[in-house]
Amino acid sequence: MKTGFIGLIGRPNAGKSTLINSIIGSKIAITSDKPQTTRNIIQGIYNDKESQMVFIDTPGIHKPTHKLGSYLNKEAYYSMEDADVLLFLTDVTSELGKGDKYILEKLQNVQKDVILVLNKIDKIPKEKILLKIDEYKDLYDFKEIVPISALKKDNIDTLLNICKKYLKDDIKYFEDGMITNKPTEFLISEIIREKVLLLTEEEVPHSVTCIIEKIEKSKNSLNIIASIIVDRDSLKKIIVGKGGAKIKQIGTLARKEIETLTGKKVYLDLLVKTIKKWRDQEKYLSEFGFNDFAS
Repeated sequence: MKTGFIGLIGRPNAGKSTLINSIIGSKIAITSDKPQTTRNIIQGIYNDKESQMVFIDTPGIHKPTHKLGSYLNKEAYYSMEDADVLLFLTDVTSELGKGDKYILEKLQNVQKDVILVLNKIDKIPKEKILLKIDEYKDLYDFKEIVPISALKKDNIDTLLNICKKYLKDDIKYFEDGMITNKPTEFLISEIIREKVLLLTEEEVPHSVTCIIEKIEKSKNSLNIIASIIVDRDSLKKIIVGKGGAKIKQIGTLARKEIETLTGKKVYLDLLVKTIKKWRDQEKYLSEFGFNDFAS
């Protein structure tokens, strides 16, 4: 059996989280049309009879303009160094731009095999796929170029078979049945954050955070208290909504998905807290085990 770590890199919204969910066959990474939705390194574990592949979902690489952006890039660069092979995802519906060239520039300093993955091919005519391949192939010495649709799961099996060629280990890192390195509490917090981003559209920035304050477990149910953390009172008002309508809607959508994830009846109590200073956010998040984000 061959095993190894495969890093997913690319611009924000290239489809990395959608791809890892499609490969694993379960939702372990949240998705949103807002940039920088992924804020933590999430490992998705794929097993078959021949291999164990650990796919590392990372924040989208971009030129940072604030502390959070610098942190997200740091996380992505870490995964590049730690992986055996890199998948560079691009969105074929977008023009080759400064963001892609910025990543290609960074790749020049990384001694790794790189596979170019052209995502979202379901959204363009077939003849344009060849044009996209021609556009990218001379920009970097890619080991392979694979067109896919992560959303439609087109050509995913081909991508997996190609990845197997670059596995370097024969040590099984995770037990059969494991699909991610993240605990259930983390997945729950991310589901809630995803619903906040979904229902508030452009009103609330990606810096919103959700943490699990308390979980009471019984045989058939979960009682969960979670806090949504923002840095301005105006954002708190948006998330709560008129008469509490928005927070109720967020809770309803999140609860249904958490029940699907856990297979248990869920009682969810959502709080919204304003913590204005970054150092106070760091302290608060660290107290609840979010040391990665607070670093």
